Amino acid sequence: MPPPLTEFAPAKVNLCLHVTGRRADGYHLLDSLVVFAEMGDRIHVAGADRLTLTITGPMAASLSASEDNLVMLAARAFLSQNGAALTLEKHLPVASGIGGGSADAAATLRALSRLWGLALPPPHEVLSLGADVPVCLAGVSARMQGVGDRITPLTGLPAAWLVLVNPGVKVATPLVFDGLVNRSHPPLPPIFPYFSSIMDFASFLIAHRNDLEPSAMELEPVIRQVKTALSAQPGCLLARMSGSGATCFGMFANVQDATAAAQALLSARPGWWVAAARMLG
Repeated sequence: MPPPLTEFAPAKVNLCLHVTGRRADGYHLLDSLVVFAEMGDRIHVAGADRLTLTITGPMAASLSASEDNLVMLAARAFLSQNGAALTLEKHLPVASGIGGGSADAAATLRALSRLWGLALPPPHEVLSLGADVPVCLAGVSARMQGVGDRITPLTGLPAAWLVLVNPGVKVATPLVFDGLVNRSHPPLPPIFPYFSSIMDFASFLIAHRNDLEPSAMELEPVIRQVKTALSAQPGCLLARMSGSGATCFGMFANVQDATAAAQALLSARPGWWVAAARMLG
């Protein structure tokens, strides 16, 4: 059997997210600038006679190793008779707007493609696992449009640090979309400008938004508290909710400010999940 493999499943962060329309089939059209953080889950795979899943890590208790787990669904997408012992090392909070499940599915696809020597499933199979799976499979800073099917990689973004904060509440994405008052906002600019510094980048992001924030905050008012607490930290250039929540992020120019902010938030709110991580290029 081939040697065991490990794939990193980084947290996905929507720095801005515009809802630009809704298709006749009910799927919403998005325009989002997506980056990844150097913080996430890990997928370990090893050859075996059949597919099995074990979940470990600090967030293991919040998930079930059932057949409908996204890791298992991703493995089944290969339509292969090969087996594998899958282990999900879970560090990211569940249903938190930072693509944990989608990142896990994408990492599973990458890992099994290597383990089994098979091509990745076709795009429509990947998209059927979730709208965030294609961008997580790409694993690079990108503009994500449509229903998650249009991915345009971005290069040259300034270096930055992110502080991720989740207050320990799960937010159901369908309920957030159900609460939208306006489903047809303007998209992001057709062409992004060149960002000469992190300050330029932050200014660009401040001029945009996450259209899901108001609905998510209506469902879980604590999200507003998280965003306010992040904004108050010295050196925070931008505080915003990611995805459909409840995780919010603060953007910082350096590791010192980000680490200090994370420590301050953990001290003030020991029940919150807080992580400082470098924004991956």
